[in-house]
Amino acid sequence: MICKGILFLALAGSALAQDLSGLMAESFQAHQSSDPDYQNGLRQLDARQWDQAISSFDAAASRKGSAADAALYWKAYAENKAGRREEALDTVAELRDEYPSSRWIKDAKALEVEVRAQAGAPVNPSSEPDEDLKLIALNSLMQSDPNQALPILQKLLASNNSPKVKDRALFVLTQSGSPEASKILSQVARGSSYPDLQLKAIRYMGMMGSDESRKELASIYSSSSDEHVKRAILQGFMMSGSRSFLLNAAKTEKDPALRRDAIHNLAMSGGQDELWQLYQSSASPDDKKEILQSMFLGGNSSRLVEIARSEKDPALRVAAIKSLGLMGSNGRGDVLVSIYQSDSNTDVRKAVLNSLFLQQNGKALVELARAEKDPHMKEEIVQKMALVHTKETTEYMMEVLK
Repeated sequence: MICKGILFLALAGSALAQDLSGLMAESFQAHQSSDPDYQNGLRQLDARQWDQAISSFDAAASRKGSAADAALYWKAYAENKAGRREEALDTVAELRDEYPSSRWIKDAKALEVEVRAQAGAPVNPSSEPDEDLKLIALNSLMQSDPNQALPILQKLLASNNSPKVKDRALFVLTQSGSPEASKILSQVARGSSYPDLQLKAIRYMGMMGSDESRKELASIYSSSSDEHVKRAILQGFMMSGSRSFLLNAAKTEKDPALRRDAIHNLAMSGGQDELWQLYQSSASPDDKKEILQSMFLGGNSSRLVEIARSEKDPALRVAAIKSLGLMGSNGRGDVLVSIYQSDSNTDVRKAVLNSLFLQQNGKALVELARAEKDPHMKEEIVQKMALVHTKETTEYMMEVLK
């Protein structure tokens, strides 16, 4: 049976294959034929035996059976793969004339767009009434004639086409790499044209990850007062791995919510060294707590341990300890025990017990219970142990009951 991959090959060279692959798969699955020539043709497509497949599908189509329309489509597909483009276009025309109501008509139209583009005669996207075909024609034109594509892209952006078409036109712009395309994209990202597409343009610029797009986004960020725009740019910085820009935003942004977003996106981009630098330079306890949370998200137990041990602010020590507790076996239970034994702050010690409980570290809790002299703290430990079912806690409880 023909593999799923062959359906995607029908749109080879098009970045928009995903827009029609589901449709083609549905059409294929809806028409399974027992015609032996049709089945042979499918197997030959799998084997990339184009000429043999053409003959098999031609034989199946000539019988005018239930698979005739499907056979014509796959015959045209095989002809195109074999480099016989004129014949492929003729076969598509035959399918359209003989079976105008066939479920394969839309697939055939998509194939026709691809064939014409490969033959040097791309279809004008603006003239295509069908959205899916418009998108395919748009991408084909960008690949074959970028200079001709740019004004058409601008026209599509300014038109009353659906958001899907405008979104795709914007995406195709990002693939151009030409100065003209970058200029259009920048204008959209700044909101000076097509404001409804501004956030999309920012997202695509973030995905590009080039130095030029990063600098442009940084410039837009510094000049904008729109919270939504700034938040989209921070996400763009994260997608492109622009840690230096995120670090600068986390240091200089006046809005606390945006500052927290910058910190979070810095963690998502893997910027643990930058987070540590930010923690050391920050004077805001709230920001430091956000940084600790981001360190936890990044699995940075070594820095959390350092803060839990040496931070002067007990509230921040507690926050670091809580994060260690949420890291399970990577949360350094041995370090938590040593902090409990050396720190005199009650809140810190209770945070250690809660973290050991979250880690289900019965061994550590038993160790602390045996050494604890304060009856209130010992009771606190035993209460935690009652919910931790390990060999060590069970043995300790049996000792208490004796």
